[in-house]
Amino acid sequence: MRAIIQRVNRASVIVDDEVVGSISRGLCLLIGITHEDTIDDMNYIVDKTLNMRIFPGESGSSGFDQSVREISGELLLVSQFTLYASTRKGRRPGFTDAAHPEQAGPLFNNLVDAFRQNSGLNVATGIFGASMKVEIENAGPVTIILDSKDRHKPRKN
Repeated sequence: MRAIIQRVNRASVIVDDEVVGSISRGLCLLIGITHEDTIDDMNYIVDKTLNMRIFPGESGSSGFDQSVREISGELLLVSQFTLYASTRKGRRPGFTDAAHPEQAGPLFNNLVDAFRQNSGLNVATGIFGASMKVEIENAGPVTIILDSKDRHKPRKN
């Protein structure tokens, strides 16, 4: 599972000219799901995201002192299969690494539920499988790429 995490002042998702999800200060997550993803991958993304210190502290001296949970921020989760695009061959991206909607949809819904249950924060979403417009005001800008497969890699000193 892959997440592009953006620290935002505000973010929203629009489907058919209607806002279906919006947040103020917090994190906007674009979520990609692959065939191999499990509940363990989902739990890793939830835990890492909720506890990652990427917001400034009270003093404002550093931009990376508090988590979204500590600031009582909000979360916007948007499913995005294109995060598993392959551009190795040809001019058109291939999406064979992305999970099919029948697998990705339930796992994405479980991810949303896990964020809601484990954070106590407002969690908004787009609509799975819909054509969406995502509007964000990135704060910083801060953008972090989080991949659940990286948890198995040895850490470099």
